Formats: sequence, C-alpha cells, structure tokens
Amino acid sequence: MLEINRAPWTAAIAGGIIGAVLTAGAMLLAGPSLFGERMVRQALIAHPEMVLDASEALRDRQFATTLAPIRASLESPFYSSWKGAAKPEVTLTYFFDYACGYCRQSNPDIEKLIAENKGLRVIYRELPILGPDSVAAARVSLAASKAGKFAQYHDALYAAGRPGPDTIALAARAAGVAPQPVDDPAQEAELRTNMGLASQLGATGTPLFVIGDRVINSAAGYDALKAAVEAARKG
Repeated sequence: MLEINRAPWTAAIAGGIIGAVLTAGAMLLAGPSLFGERMVRQALIAHPEMVLDASEALRDRQFATTLAPIRASLESPFYSSWKGAAKPEVTLTYFFDYACGYCRQSNPDIEKLIAENKGLRVIYRELPILGPDSVAAARVSLAASKAGKFAQYHDALYAAGRPGPDTIALAARAAGVAPQPVDDPAQEAELRTNMGLASQLGATGTPLFVIGDRVINSAAGYDALKAAVEAARKG
C-alpha cells in the first residue's frame, strides 16, 4: 500500500484554521477602537461560521499554489475515464479505488452532480491502494478506458459489488473487454502519475476530490461537493 505524505494537506488546513482564529482575534483586539468590543463579540457569537468561512478561504488560497503547476495533468483524462460535459465549465477530478467503501458511498453523489450540472465534467483517476483486487480492477478499468468503454465498466463493477475475480469478469464482459489485466506501459504510467499527483496533494487515502482550488480528502457528501462545484463556477 502506498504511504502518502500528508504534510502539505495538513499544513494547509492548519494554516487556514490558525489564520482564521488570528483574524478573529485581531478583530477582537481592534474592536474597542474600530468596531466596539460588544459589536465584534456579538457578530462572532451570532455568526460563528465567519471563522469557518475564513479558514476555508485561506485553505483554498494555499492549495491554489500547489494546484497551479499540476492542474493540466489533473484535468487531462486517461482516454475515456471521464463523465459529463465534453466542454466543461467546471472540472471535478476524482481519485478513487474500486475497493474503497467511502468511494462506493460517494458514487451516487457524483452521479447526481453530473445529472444536475450540464457544465460539469468528472475526471476519474485510478488510485488502487487497497490490495491486489484494487489493482486488478483498476487495470481492467484502464483497459476499458482505452477501448472507449470506461463508463460501461465503471457502472457495471459498482453494480456487481466489491471487486474480485468474479465481479471484475462480470463488469469486463459488460464493457466488452478482457477480464484479466494485461501488461500495458500506458496503464503503468497512468497509475504512477496518479500516485504522484495524490502525493503532491498530501492525500491520506481515497476518495480525493479536486474542484477548482478546493481539495477534499474524504467522503464529504453531496452537499459539500455541490458547494465546491458552485464555488468553482463562480471563481
């Protein structure tokens, strides 16, 4: 299993939260002369989400520096490993593992977002870190992608259940590709690229979403993903 460095991701979030708290503290210190202490305290008590909003904004700003040099790679799909808009307004890059329960939990949220957002494109990046079945499923998925059949295989494998020899064979049959992984330098290069990109983002596992300047390394749910898509569209 890949051991991914989590330092950049942790530092980004910690920096955002600390920055937000310092900002709130500065408001309180400056309050008596600029705003009035009572006014500032009342504002923070009435709207505690101000601190969270500030921390998220700072976190996104820090991630933007990391994302800028790798965005083209993040948003360039491997053959047909994408769904949604051919000419997107917003791109969501999704690192996933077919054996990951949290990815399975996130799959309906992604499908719902695609159905509701005609300008959204989802790039699927294989990150098989949960064992041999993960790797086998990913390699057959990449073969299906190369054949222009990614969506058929992807949907069939999720419908079949956890990846294993039988479910992979069933999904491969639905997509019209060989059920056994083949040696393909392009596949190996793609998997190495995905591991490298995930590492640069400080990933600790799957799922990992990149939407605009926002990086979400959890099964955050439909509402959080939708908010990130809307923020990216506005930004």
